[in-house]
Amino acid sequence: MGFAKEEDLYAPVKAFFEGQGYVVKAEVRGCDLVARRGAEPPVIVELKTGFTLPLVLQGIDRLALSDHVYLAVGVAAAPARGSLWRRERRGIRKLCRRLGLGLLAVHEASGGKDPLVEPLLDPLPYRPRPNRKRQGLLLKEFAHRVGDPNTGGQTRRPIVTAYRQAALSCAALLHENGPTKAAAVAEATALATAQRILQRDVYGWFQRVDRGIYALSPKGEEALALYADVVTSLSEHREAGATGQS
Repeated sequence: MGFAKEEDLYAPVKAFFEGQGYVVKAEVRGCDLVARRGAEPPVIVELKTGFTLPLVLQGIDRLALSDHVYLAVGVAAAPARGSLWRRERRGIRKLCRRLGLGLLAVHEASGGKDPLVEPLLDPLPYRPRPNRKRQGLLLKEFAHRVGDPNTGGQTRRPIVTAYRQAALSCAALLHENGPTKAAAVAEATALATAQRILQRDVYGWFQRVDRGIYALSPKGEEALALYADVVTSLSEHREAGATGQS
């Protein structure tokens, strides 16, 4: 069922901080909860019955008052299967970490037990760790992709990757020449990976008709129609390259 209103979260969160030696007061200058421990900087907590964008915006605003800001989110004893908290808990933690916000999960009382406050994240400055492998894959894809065959946010067809472009080049050659040896496809397309693309047949576009010989499948013909603009662009790019080398 979950918490009916935000004020139901206040008592368990207050008890949580008081248990750590804080003095806690509610609704101080618009902040849901403010806690102080001696001369330490104030801790600010914003309460919500569920994780929402307004809660995040409140938390960001409170960072102007203190570096120690928590978002306290009510969590039902049995969260709905499609609930944001159940689906995106990991992403929610990642977002809060990037924003420098702490995160508390306030679990609904169940089985005769009181609500439980679970600290998931402390409010610390975000220092991302560079992921060299992911960056390398990003740069490799950018470098090998021919032109700009996609539109940001597109949904009408699968994204055109460098690999898909290479497969389309192979498909176009088989469409034009019919069954062809894989080595000949590699030579004609100038793709060192052509033979592997034909053998793996990730998209189901190719058919092995004899040893080392491949033909285009009906699914491959459909792909050439769907990506006709990409095939044309790839052909023009190859012709321009050939002209530049001559």
